[in-house]
Amino acid sequence: MGEMHYHDYLQLDKILNAQFPESNKKNLTAHDEMLFIIIHQAYELWFKQLHHEVDSINIIMKKPAMNDNSPELQTVVHRLNRITTILRVLVQQVDIMETMTPMDFLDFRDLLRPASGFQSWQFKELEAKLGLKLQHRYGQEHYISQLRKEHIDVIKKAESEKSLLELVNAWLERMPLAPPLVKEERQSFWIDYRTRYENSLADAEKDNLKTFDEVLLEEVRRSEEANVRSLSAKACRVALFIMLYRGYPLLQLPFQLLNGLLEIDEQLSSWRYRHMNMVQRMIGTRIGTGGSSGKDYLKAAADKHYIFKEIAHLNSFLIERRKLPHLSYDLQRRLGFVAT
Repeated sequence: MGEMHYHDYLQLDKILNAQFPESNKKNLTAHDEMLFIIIHQAYELWFKQLHHEVDSINIIMKKPAMNDNSPELQTVVHRLNRITTILRVLVQQVDIMETMTPMDFLDFRDLLRPASGFQSWQFKELEAKLGLKLQHRYGQEHYISQLRKEHIDVIKKAESEKSLLELVNAWLERMPLAPPLVKEERQSFWIDYRTRYENSLADAEKDNLKTFDEVLLEEVRRSEEANVRSLSAKACRVALFIMLYRGYPLLQLPFQLLNGLLEIDEQLSSWRYRHMNMVQRMIGTRIGTGGSSGKDYLKAAADKHYIFKEIAHLNSFLIERRKLPHLSYDLQRRLGFVAT
């Protein structure tokens, strides 16, 4: 067996010969089409890596009993951090794309029809794996209308499986720290916390108390008619408890996991808005090459497509540290380092 060579290992013959500008085929001058192709190929490669990371996280999260004080949780947090770092790169790549002027784009834009980023099945599959449901999508009636059947099947398969958001809900529900540990203490804790939260609200915020009760103290029906929430009341209580008492050693990694999910949403939102602004800069009010309404579609999708918004919403229920209920000695001992 021969020695491995860099060129062969990376399959550079395939990668470097995978750019075929349409303008070249028609003997037209469109210098920036090469940049356009390479940028989008790079996006699709990064999407592939994001799938690799999300799939590995979901495999861990699917385990019926994951030790929250084990290397597995550290692995999940580490890979979530890698995902957010990759997403930052996707945002930064827009800077390179914007070195192309609108007139540079017009040199080849019409040759692309009806090809469009809207046909990126990898990105739609990624959104499904993370937890974006069909009923929560903007323009759901046509979001797969331009895809090939084999790609539609891939997306529908992802939608039929447990998403990361659903797995996080199950993980939170089964966490042994369900605050506090004894049922009677748990009821007393949340009654006390509700009073402290109510006292922290300004007059204009009093409606938040009703939302607090609906989200944290009442189990929302999970029927199709009322399937408006992805996190159960129990999962929300545990997640809020983690946010409130994240300083305890046992809660630090769970908090980093929740924070990592919020960072993913933030970076996805940044990427969508950068894309939207770039499209407006490039084509103004014209429709996209795939037939979408261009900037208006992208803005509506960016406003709606927050996957972990229910976790972010829990920040509405935080109170100041000095006003937090005091935890029992037994619970503090369980959440901290135990001396031997």
